[in-house]
Amino acid sequence: MRSLLLPSLLLALLPAVRADEGMWLFTKPPVRQVKEKYGFEITPGWLEHLQKSSVRFGNGGSGSFVSANGLILTNHHVGSGMIEKLSTKERDLLKHGFYAATGEAELKCPDLELNVLMSIEDVTERVNTAVKDGQTPDEAAAARRSIIAAIEKESHDATGLRSDVVTLYQGGAYHLYRYHRYTDVRLVFAPDVKAAAFGGDPDNFEFPRYCLDFCFFRAYENDAPAKTPHFLKWKTEGAKEGELVFTSGHPGRTNRSVTLAQLETLRDDAFPYRLEQIFRAETLLSAWADRDLENARRAKGMIVGTQNGRKAIMARLDGLLDPALMARKAASETKLRETAADAFARIEAAEKEARGFETRLRLLEGGDAFGSGLFGIARTLVRVADEAGKPEGERLEEYRQTSRPSLELELFSTEPIYKNLETVRMANALTFLCAKLGATDPTVLSILSGKSPDSRAAELVQGTALEDVEVRRKLYDGGREALATSNDPLVKLAKAVDQEARDLRKKAEATEEVIAQAHREIAAARFARDGDSAYPDATFSLRLSYGVVKGYADGKETVPAQTTFWEMHERSEAQGAIPPFDLSGEWKAKATKLNSLTPLNFISSNDITGGNSGSPVVNREGELVGLIFDSNAPGLVSDFFYTEEKGRAVSVHPAGIVEAMRVIYRADRVLAELTH
Repeated sequence: MRSLLLPSLLLALLPAVRADEGMWLFTKPPVRQVKEKYGFEITPGWLEHLQKSSVRFGNGGSGSFVSANGLILTNHHVGSGMIEKLSTKERDLLKHGFYAATGEAELKCPDLELNVLMSIEDVTERVNTAVKDGQTPDEAAAARRSIIAAIEKESHDATGLRSDVVTLYQGGAYHLYRYHRYTDVRLVFAPDVKAAAFGGDPDNFEFPRYCLDFCFFRAYENDAPAKTPHFLKWKTEGAKEGELVFTSGHPGRTNRSVTLAQLETLRDDAFPYRLEQIFRAETLLSAWADRDLENARRAKGMIVGTQNGRKAIMARLDGLLDPALMARKAASETKLRETAADAFARIEAAEKEARGFETRLRLLEGGDAFGSGLFGIARTLVRVADEAGKPEGERLEEYRQTSRPSLELELFSTEPIYKNLETVRMANALTFLCAKLGATDPTVLSILSGKSPDSRAAELVQGTALEDVEVRRKLYDGGREALATSNDPLVKLAKAVDQEARDLRKKAEATEEVIAQAHREIAAARFARDGDSAYPDATFSLRLSYGVVKGYADGKETVPAQTTFWEMHERSEAQGAIPPFDLSGEWKAKATKLNSLTPLNFISSNDITGGNSGSPVVNREGELVGLIFDSNAPGLVSDFFYTEEKGRAVSVHPAGIVEAMRVIYRADRVLAELTH
């Protein structure tokens, strides 16, 4: 799929590595850089321990084992989707928090998958050999897809581990990542959301911050806590200002080596499109939530996610609208164009061609036209039946046999589905479809079936039975025959639009192949000039970054390296203690017992991006000294290039976690497990 379908796309420039820059592969760690600058040597044993202590959350975040019995630390905002799914009208775990006082009280998550990286293998030569000279883009894309599917299946069959081929250096290398998979995951502890997300949208991407953005899960195997010998020892004292620290996490996606033409596509098309969609959704969801307290509970997570996306994309678009930044990008390409001019030209032509179909691609294949999780279920059922009869190498990647465990975990999730919310979301998406393609477009007319967007959405959502897991399971098990005879309106809609969506996807994949081949030539020119010591773009695979705990100067003001509970309460009082600067009644009743000078949040120069949320911060000894949860506003420019002047990673301090759990939440069982 074209990367422009990704709602959280991060694009950046590729300067020479300097300062504390880099999201480094565990197979090519920054040993020399760290040794020269900080006098610390990264050893293979230190690195392996950190790798196998790190956890990838399937919903796009990171975490780490912090005990030998599968206890996992991550951000509250990474876990909030699961916390929301475990909540009910009568038991709002986001609002009130959760603590399992016994192991038996830990709550099983309906569809959470965790992955721990066990090994990495370079398969570049095998992938590249499968693509022959003279093949068309369609043929080359099919050949590459087929060999990757074969590699993944062979690895899975031989090891039983989840096996993913990861594209690095824009196609300059391919590595096979093997993961141990956990699918029995249980919620252990979460603070209330007022403390976890203190300051809400106004304080998001800012510093100073005052958030207890953490929670604990536990991995289980065979209905017992998993045995995890690799885990990070807890250091309540944290790290001192100026101390060297590392992060180990899964940054989602950067494209610091994309071309100027690709940045221009983002600036002029992808980001404005996404912002229009976000503004509509945020306004509609907020108005719907304001009507009823239960509406507000059901929509809260979506609203927070939408607000987060708005702020992030607006900041990135602002960067792309900076003429100096774009001029810098153009200048950085000058030397490479001397040896790879044709590759740059092919990318420019491909980007221009893609502009003609990308809106339809996002709407129909990307699902923006439908806006409903129920439609996503219908499409999955239709496609899994169609793909099942094809050879493994010819299937869409998400429907390969090796992807089945993850697909089934999500498809048969018991998470609650609220039809009133789904109706509102689909009506908004259908209206957006009309606005982008026109009300008289043949596909639009077919989708609306002679009705207004509101009426059609109500008909589709209220008429489906796909909220019932057993209905989904019968259609899944029944295969193509069951889908062919189904009268479910969403299944029928998914079938009706599927061919056009598939055709658009095929066209996009061919375009991506042209761009990928061109980038391989550019990467070869870059390797010839600089060697391959530079880190590749983020790919939601495990990376290491390093930096130091330190504040920064903002004009004449000095921003300190850490905040305390005292400052949190000052911030609350200064804002009138109104949402989102208020605290729960339980917090207020116990706040005087807190050590008010306990560190709460801190900042460091580590290079991070989306997906690093929940990453552990460790010291030279490999001890846990912090928990990444955000970037500050100046740090958002790192989506285009790294800057050490003001950009900072923002973390929760372990002392703040311990103090709150001890005084406010009395989570003694978890504290004992952490600090024994």
